[in-house]
Amino acid sequence: MIRTIFVPQNDSITLPIPKEYIGKALEIIAFPKDEIHEKEYIKKKITFNAISIDTREYKFDREEANIPTALV
Repeated sequence: MIRTIFVPQNDSITLPIPKEYIGKALEIIAFPKDEIHEKEYIKKKITFNAISIDTREYKFDREEANIPTALV
């Protein structure tokens, strides 16, 4: 993987490609660094709320779970 940050001096750039990348499909994305809010993405935390179920008395019946739905 190549990741580089540079400040272009004109409307054209040249990017050297490693030999092992030749012949492969490459994705190249260009955007002004100040437009992406990487720090905001990193700071966001995702929380998952789940239901707590007491399964201590539950017995799993593999045969019952594998009954074809056409027979039920």
